[in-house]
Amino acid sequence: MGDVHIVRRRALAAALQESGIDAALITRLVNVRYLTGLASSNAALLVWADGSATLSTDGRYAGTAAAVCPDLETVIDRRTALVLAERAAAGPAQVLLGFEDHHVTVRQHKDLAAVGDTLTLTSLDQAVERLRTVKDETELDLLRRACAITDAAFEAVLPRIRPGMTERELAVALERQMVDLGAEAPAFDSIVAAGPNGAVPHHRPGDRPIAEGDLVTMDFGARCDGYHADMTRTIAVGRVADWQRETYELVAAAQRAAVQAAVDGAETRAVDAAARDLIREAGHGDHFPHGVGHGVGLEIHEAPLMGYDKTGRLSDRATITAEPGVYLAERGGVRIEDTLAVRADGPEILTKTTKDLLVV
Repeated sequence: MGDVHIVRRRALAAALQESGIDAALITRLVNVRYLTGLASSNAALLVWADGSATLSTDGRYAGTAAAVCPDLETVIDRRTALVLAERAAAGPAQVLLGFEDHHVTVRQHKDLAAVGDTLTLTSLDQAVERLRTVKDETELDLLRRACAITDAAFEAVLPRIRPGMTERELAVALERQMVDLGAEAPAFDSIVAAGPNGAVPHHRPGDRPIAEGDLVTMDFGARCDGYHADMTRTIAVGRVADWQRETYELVAAAQRAAVQAAVDGAETRAVDAAARDLIREAGHGDHFPHGVGHGVGLEIHEAPLMGYDKTGRLSDRATITAEPGVYLAERGGVRIEDTLAVRADGPEILTKTTKDLLVV
């Protein structure tokens, strides 16, 4: 993957040239990983506008850095960001240094500003995050793999779901199955919400037993080499009441509308509106309290965000979720979610589990 990371650093260097910034100091660990391949708890990266770069990490990751990015100059020093800032300021010329102001603390900024008179700090304005919204083929392949494991885990666990099984037991079964199928870990803490708990969008699975007549919402995903899948399915146990089927069909229609709206160039708020308008027209506008989706990749929630109050446009090879829901207090809820890639010829659905209402 070394060539991939070189291409990504060159893209950042081009953005620096366009902005008139001499160099970028990358301190968000997820962005360091994106640009180098190094996953660590202490690292920083200095990227110059000519494309040259220096990585800094501490002794715990020296061997890993040498193996993952052998052609990248590496400085072993626990003061990762400061040592790179000192390098940037070492010459006689003035250097305009971009930094990640959405990540750097006030104290860290004070330390960076004190490095030297030749250094002037300026905001990078989330330049790396903007690059990350468009996935390369290496990333798409990892996301496809994570989603395939997620699908397979659901298929394997579905026959085990029965009345008396607790929410926590089901969550553990899903997570164990994903790891057994090759995931490095669950993408996030799985949500399992049964019966009236389904009215809470981010319910934490507990000891409530699943009961006959429940709707059960499962929101989970696998992580593969740092890339996250995100899928939600709602099933019925034993029997389906009229209100449950009506709610499910409404959410399914809203989810289809959001997926169909997720095209190259679409405004993010328009994707949200495609689902939200259907839900509102059905009288459930107050029962859909979150955005219709979000970007997904090296982070489970990343740009772009899609909500009625969000701005921006989707682009080819952006990977996002589409996850409308309706939540009815003291009764239950329905959410249906897929991970998908925006493509020029229409969205590529990466999570392929059926969205028909399954009854176990």
